[in-house]
Amino acid sequence: MTVMVQAPSDASAPRIAARRRSAPPVWAVVLAACAGQFLVVLDVSVVNTALPSMRADLGLSALGLQWVVNAYSIAFAGFMLLGGRAGDLYGRKRMFLVGLGLFTLASLAGGLAQEGWQLLAARAGQGLGAAVLAPSTLTLLTAAVPEGPARARAIATWTAVGAGGGAAGGLVGGVLTDALSWRWTLLINVPVGALVMLLGTRWLTESRAGERRRLDLPGAVLVTAGLATLAFGIVQTEQEGWAAAGTVVPLAAGLVLLLGFVGVEARAKSPLMPLKLFRVRSVSAANAAMFSCGAAMFCMWFFMTLYAQNVLGYTPLEAGLALMPSSLAVVVGSKLAPPLMRRLGARNVAVLGVLVSAAGFAWQSTMAAHGSYVTTIMLPGIVMMTGGGLAGTPLATLATSGADPSDAGLVSGLINTSRVMGGALGLAVLSTVAAARTGGGTSPEALTAGYALAFRTGTGVLLGGMVLMLLWLPRDGRARG
Repeated sequence: MTVMVQAPSDASAPRIAARRRSAPPVWAVVLAACAGQFLVVLDVSVVNTALPSMRADLGLSALGLQWVVNAYSIAFAGFMLLGGRAGDLYGRKRMFLVGLGLFTLASLAGGLAQEGWQLLAARAGQGLGAAVLAPSTLTLLTAAVPEGPARARAIATWTAVGAGGGAAGGLVGGVLTDALSWRWTLLINVPVGALVMLLGTRWLTESRAGERRRLDLPGAVLVTAGLATLAFGIVQTEQEGWAAAGTVVPLAAGLVLLLGFVGVEARAKSPLMPLKLFRVRSVSAANAAMFSCGAAMFCMWFFMTLYAQNVLGYTPLEAGLALMPSSLAVVVGSKLAPPLMRRLGARNVAVLGVLVSAAGFAWQSTMAAHGSYVTTIMLPGIVMMTGGGLAGTPLATLATSGADPSDAGLVSGLINTSRVMGGALGLAVLSTVAAARTGGGTSPEALTAGYALAFRTGTGVLLGGMVLMLLWLPRDGRARG
């Protein structure tokens, strides 16, 4: 941010006016940033309705199907801090375009995959591209819109588009899988990515932090490896049990790698994640809350899609259409958040949103093997996702409001990392919980019992996050506590 210490001279006024005329309109920046965010969040869930087709075509195991989702999520979460810092150092527009290019190429590779390992590698490549791209979307948006009500509305739009991308994934995946092939759930990113790159090249302006520092690559590798190893260990509990070496070793190794990441960050001259950021109360509390919310809400689309197809017998397209009301609800919740924040405060709106979402999760946990669409999918889904939309905007606003401008990209990456990291580990935990309750059964009753237990567990996670917010988030919205 440039601080003006004196009024411009008459001679400089024409140059300033020219720069203002040449600057892209705010709506164009918001559109380009939101389009990039929509793509990366869409691909978290777009493959869900295509998983049975992928399994049949590539011979993937049940564990392999879970890693189709988690390979993307863990690479996304693990490298997002690096992507945020790279944007601060080398330019937010440049990293937006680099990340989008990598994401588009990896999508092409995944759509052409002939073996299961090729698909998993491509999904990890997509996650890496998304990790570079996603932090720049929020930073470019906040740089273009002044702090205040206008920025809150812009962040609400960004949140709604991102949440809508996750919600629309089921419908988009269902349409493409039924009409064409599961491959098009990935190949569709190629023309869309090329179009967004064209818009970004034309409309976005470059910005970066003033100082130049080295990237903390060891930190990025440690946190990504730690997350992946920890998630693998959690998944192993389903087959090996908690006491088996096949479970204990990866769990311990994952924790050691994550502790090593913290140690590296504490000693590094240019850390990927400066631990001083967590002394800012709004940053630390909002990220902890976002982690707990992501752990539950990320899994909603995964389990609801499986329930619709494996229990109720929906086709991929029907499953996607069934979740459309939830998709609209998350957008509505995100757009309702800014006016409520002005009346109630960001903290209270975040707490309200999580409470509403927890009520929806509790309702969903009463699902039956022969339930009706309205009471077992549509209405609880609307409640869950309205709450999710209400909570996302105030948490993102609180997390970014107290940061130094030079750390803007890092903090933007951190709030995204917390959500996706929570989602990746939450999926591993809740999938294991569901599988343990199912006990290997494949009947509609057995599958429903597993999915219902996953939603009950998610309810507890959300209520725990709500208590955390009540105790930790600043009451008056101030950044520093």
